Amino acid sequence: MLIKVKAFPLSKEEKIIKKNKDSFDVFVREEAERNMANKRIIEIISDYFEVPQNKVKMIKGFKESSKIFDIKND
Repeated sequence: MLIKVKAFPLSKEEKIIKKNKDSFDVFVREEAERNMANKRIIEIISDYFEVPQNKVKMIKGFKESSKIFDIKND
């Protein structure tokens, strides 16, 4: 399943907001440097969908706030 994510680094509160069936806003405390925010976003998405972190893969948007993730639900 592919999902679109809008990342909000350096937020005061960590949360995930579902905008529609395949689009989410993810707020993380980490800064958008050294891949720290991306790693935390993967952790939050894996908790939300209840899948292991190795089943969540970033497809696009490594250096942008708009990202696309592939989630494997085997």
